[in-house]
Amino acid sequence: MLKNIFNNRYVKRTLIISAAIIVLLLFLDFLLLPWWVSKAETKVPNVVGMNEAEAFALLDDHDLNPIISDTTFNESFPKGAIVLQRPEEGSTVKVGRRIYLFISGGEPTVLVPILKGKSVRDAKFALERLGLKLGTVEQVPSSNPKNSIFDQEFVEGTPIKKGQSVGVSVSSGIEIGEILVPDLIGKSLMEAGKVLADSSLKVGKLNYQISFSLLPNTVIDQYPSKGNKLNPGDAVDLFVTKSGEDQIQNEVEEN
Repeated sequence: MLKNIFNNRYVKRTLIISAAIIVLLLFLDFLLLPWWVSKAETKVPNVVGMNEAEAFALLDDHDLNPIISDTTFNESFPKGAIVLQRPEEGSTVKVGRRIYLFISGGEPTVLVPILKGKSVRDAKFALERLGLKLGTVEQVPSSNPKNSIFDQEFVEGTPIKKGQSVGVSVSSGIEIGEILVPDLIGKSLMEAGKVLADSSLKVGKLNYQISFSLLPNTVIDQYPSKGNKLNPGDAVDLFVTKSGEDQIQNEVEEN
């Protein structure tokens, strides 16, 4: 009966596996573990603050195996510097041990959002959500909708540091002047020039038209007309008479 049991293939497989396990345990107990226990030890040097090349060189000198684990943003360390190591400085480890290093990505940056078309209030909230600040708000006359942002200091998608400010230009609408255009019709060109100067305006383009009834250099029309509003220094175009006799004389001379 015992012979039949040993001839069973399942029993044979079990015995073979058990024998293999026993051999493996003996190998670990008498060869591998004594080798590992007797393996040389070293202390982990401090590489925090070094750049990657310096850290690798120092760890190699101590027969350790440096591994870059991750990149992290850290304002206290320049970009590329080691900010953390595992195991830490002074730890006693076996020669060849892996030392995991964490590298600084520098100060954290965010991408500037699109602010054009937003109100100042909405732009402020959009920036604050990303850790940015609203900078100088410049009111500029333009044809864009009033109180809407039509330009921004940094183009959308520009990476900048957290906490940085972004200035914007806001439309104040189409600028309307404050000076009423005086009535110049019927005045002489000299009088019209004086009236405009007194209003901080100036004579613009002169358009001459023939008249046989009015004195030469009499203003017969103007643009803009009276009552419109202009800004200081703006010009008013004038339509001024010239003598019909002068025109006849010029035609005679030309013929």
